[in-house]
Amino acid sequence: MEKNYMLIIIALILALLFVVWFIYKYLRERKQHRAVVVELNNKSELAEKALTIGRQLLLEKKELTARLNAVEARFQPVLDLDKEVAGLRAQINAYQSNIDELRASYADKKIIYDRLIKEVAIFDEKIAFAEMGVYEPHFEFTDSDEYKTAILLTRDAQKRLVTDKTAVICTTQWVVEGSAAKGQTMTNRNIRLSLRAFNNECDAAIANIRWNNANAMEKRIVNAQEQIDKLNASNKTYVSNEYLKLKSKELYLTHEHREKVKGERDERAEAARLLRDEQKLIRDLEKAQEEEERYQRLLAKAQAEADSIVGPQLDVFTDQIEILERDLAAAHARVVRAQAMAEKTRSGYVYIISNVGSFGDDVVKIGLTRRLDPADRVRELGDASVPFTFDTHAIIYSDDAPALEYALHNEFEAVRVNVQNYRKEFFRASIEEVEAAVKRLAPDAPFFKDVEAQDYRETLARRHQALMAADAIQSTILPDHI
Repeated sequence: MEKNYMLIIIALILALLFVVWFIYKYLRERKQHRAVVVELNNKSELAEKALTIGRQLLLEKKELTARLNAVEARFQPVLDLDKEVAGLRAQINAYQSNIDELRASYADKKIIYDRLIKEVAIFDEKIAFAEMGVYEPHFEFTDSDEYKTAILLTRDAQKRLVTDKTAVICTTQWVVEGSAAKGQTMTNRNIRLSLRAFNNECDAAIANIRWNNANAMEKRIVNAQEQIDKLNASNKTYVSNEYLKLKSKELYLTHEHREKVKGERDERAEAARLLRDEQKLIRDLEKAQEEEERYQRLLAKAQAEADSIVGPQLDVFTDQIEILERDLAAAHARVVRAQAMAEKTRSGYVYIISNVGSFGDDVVKIGLTRRLDPADRVRELGDASVPFTFDTHAIIYSDDAPALEYALHNEFEAVRVNVQNYRKEFFRASIEEVEAAVKRLAPDAPFFKDVEAQDYRETLARRHQALMAADAIQSTILPDHI
């Protein structure tokens, strides 16, 4: 705008200079004309010439006047500054009015959008985790049986509320066709329908609850109560808050019970496997000891018989004794090996783990541990040295665990992350590639392809919530600065 004003001022100055020049020229010519007229008055012979000059000057004056009028008409909008400023102010006011309308429209639509997102998140399992946050445990029972008992007690409490007719209540005694009995019948039917609808919604939420949608299922139950109460508002029939709390408690207990059962199942499976391995080593040791004792008895018997025999048969017994001694030595060696296996062997566990949050996709660690509980090693690797815990894809028991580990390392030697320090056993390979290698080298070993990354995904969910909150704050501030 300032630039336009400068251009206007410059144009005005040029126009004024032109007018001044024209006036100066005109005055100078007038002066010359007067001199000529005076001279013509004095000299008659010059009269005709002066008249001609006067006519020419008159024509030039008319021409210059016409040109001046054209210039003034051309620059009239620029010269009328007040009118220009008023037009600009009118445009600014129009823009401000449009901005105000956009602000109001944006605020209304943002409220509708946020409400719809929350409602959709309750039913959409894919976005429920991101929108509804992270579930925090409500109870601290030590085993699944305590959870099961608590669930039964909660259901008994729900049944008592239904029996006492306080699960769903009606605050008005209706009269239908002048009959209070008919009104009570209608009320009872409304209560039964409300109970059935609410219980079905709660049962669906409880059946579908998982670690990544627990909070969404809780919102789903609360939303069911609100919708049923809204539909029954004209009947004055409502789901009681006490009944809602019991249903929510059952939801929490069921979820935590399932998580506890899963943990106990994993612990029992691992303990059973360790027990089988230990029992196998013990059986091998006992078998080797029995074989050694049998050869000792045979050798003692042969030596006793050889003491009472003389002559050619003694050589035969001597050969048998030598054979038994060799067999006894071999049996003893087997006992020693079995005992060594029981105490310290090459047997162990090869584990395959990943950590998406810490190292990204397609990075796995292939290591070996001889701990009785190999999961201890995995938990140790996921301590404070890395931001997130590891996901376990395979824990493979092998009688020659170093050989299996070496074979797996060779499979992915070309994609080793750290080629300088071989103790850093990380490889840049996909889970599918590692699974294929495990199937070739240890066909019977179980392998889990899922990458749960619970801590990492919960962190993403919290960050998403923080961004949503920041966007909500920004949306309330930004329009004021438009």
